[in-house]
Amino acid sequence: MPERERALIVGAGSGLSASLARRAAREEMDIVLAARNTQKLAALAGETGAQAIACDASRAEEVDRLFAQLDAGGNRLDLVVYNPSGRARGPVTELDPAAVEQAIRVTAFGGFLVAQAAARRMLKQGHGTILFTGASASVKGYARSSSFAMGKFALRGLAQSLARELQPQNIHVGHIVIDGGIANPQRTASGPDALLDPDHIADAYFHLYRQHRTAWAWEIELRPWVETF
Repeated sequence: MPERERALIVGAGSGLSASLARRAAREEMDIVLAARNTQKLAALAGETGAQAIACDASRAEEVDRLFAQLDAGGNRLDLVVYNPSGRARGPVTELDPAAVEQAIRVTAFGGFLVAQAAARRMLKQGHGTILFTGASASVKGYARSSSFAMGKFALRGLAQSLARELQPQNIHVGHIVIDGGIANPQRTASGPDALLDPDHIADAYFHLYRQHRTAWAWEIELRPWVETF
């Protein structure tokens, strides 16, 4: 019987990450969910058959522990998705430097740590896919959101650099710009289909994951039909 594919979703929660986990379950993949608070993942893990591991991705030692636990569960690692982000809101003159530093560590440095650990394993096995979740702020810096722009710009640069480095070695690297609000029960839409449906976002991620290597995309942008560019 062939070995099942395995997916790691970092920064797992109730929104996009949950949709990704459910899609991976439908694909009959083994799933690992990583988040700082694993208690909130209990229902999702039960629903999808996933393993939940506590990890603060901005800390190198915790990422090392995460991947050590992954290694203990098997050698295969086919898909890694990095979702975490942080931000310190407000005028630049009033921002707390420590809060800005932490936001950048979560958004960008954590992406580097997870990608580095994933790449080491994928290079050994000869294949794999690493996907990074971007935002409007990946390509547009907004007022009073400098820390988020810095983190997301850095994450996009990391993804582009890794795509150029790793894709010739059969590791697909992708960056997905989520340009718009993601629907959830607490969010009110301004009109029909004005927010991105997380299940359909997950479909796009898996389209990237399943692309043939003769036609790999390194970046795609997703936005609702009413969102301006």
